[in-house]
Amino acid sequence: MARPGHTAWLLVGAAMLLLASAATAQDCLSARFSNGRTFGRCNSMPTLGASLHWTYHPENGTADIAFRAQSGADGWVGWGINPNSRGMVGSSVFVATQSSGSPSVLMTNLDSTSPSLQPATLKFNVPVAPTVEYSGGAYTIFATIALPGNATQQNTVWQAGSLSGGQIAPHPTAPANLASATRLDFLSGSSTGASNSRLRRKNIHGILNAVAWGILIPTGAIIARYLRVFESADPAWFYLHIACQCSGYILGVAGWGLGLKLGSESVGVTYHPHRNIGIAIFSLATLQVFALLLRPDKKNKYRLYWNIYHHSVGYSVIILGAINIFKGLDILKPASGYKTAYIAVLATLGGIALCLEAITWPIAIRKRKRDANKATNGNAGWQQGA
Repeated sequence: MARPGHTAWLLVGAAMLLLASAATAQDCLSARFSNGRTFGRCNSMPTLGASLHWTYHPENGTADIAFRAQSGADGWVGWGINPNSRGMVGSSVFVATQSSGSPSVLMTNLDSTSPSLQPATLKFNVPVAPTVEYSGGAYTIFATIALPGNATQQNTVWQAGSLSGGQIAPHPTAPANLASATRLDFLSGSSTGASNSRLRRKNIHGILNAVAWGILIPTGAIIARYLRVFESADPAWFYLHIACQCSGYILGVAGWGLGLKLGSESVGVTYHPHRNIGIAIFSLATLQVFALLLRPDKKNKYRLYWNIYHHSVGYSVIILGAINIFKGLDILKPASGYKTAYIAVLATLGGIALCLEAITWPIAIRKRKRDANKATNGNAGWQQGA
């Protein structure tokens, strides 16, 4: 049987393994295609939950590609290559829609920022006509292309948006959309994003806050609520609780500071609910830390009121943290597996809490009865002695 001293790290470790395994399960390597089609390489795109699969043919400089991205039936997705520079303007792209009632793919050149897209001959050869499928809430574009200049390194772009009146509407200007460009080597599979540094910092911001407010802080609360019932776990449960909460607070403050830095760099783009909830979480958590300095002794008459305050603020931080993590996922738009993984983490922590609730309630009730009997016998002895 695991000692109480190991419980916190077992919970955190299990949650992290679950997060990693669930995310990995959604990796591009697990993708399946109709008619048994397979591809030699794949990349999970850093934004919009998209993936690119391809087989490069060095003998003629062509590549068979499959681009897959999530979208509603009333939306569109696109992928293409910019032969001359990085970015959307100047790209030759394939755009998949269902504007005509069935999935179709449009080939066009983005030579301007005009929202009106017209069919056009691409700036590179397309030996086989492209096709598109829509299944499971995702478009998959299949195409064979001749790599421009017979070069394996190409500037690739991708996007997703919605339809308006049956027509392709401009894509959103969210950070995930603006960062949808990368330089891909079709031979080695390596890629370098135009905004990799900023995107990496966003990912770090998300990971720090997810681990802090979404895993460590709830784990610390579970430890304090349930392990304290076991007499053998005293005072180990208290130090484990403090270790989880302090670690979570330190990581959370680091993530919060990085979020402020990212926000200051995003001139004109502000996610007000996400920012405001983040400030509230930081403020409440900081108040909770400083309140420890004012914690009354167990026998102090004000201890009950301090406990009510401590529990209320702590549970508020946990609830707001979970809400803000989901809002952050909606902003960053990573692969769908990450949101599924976090839901699985919450479900795991909730399941652990329910099991411990069922186990500890009878123990707590017996302990209260025993304490009440001791108090009654003590009072009776005192009265007899008097």
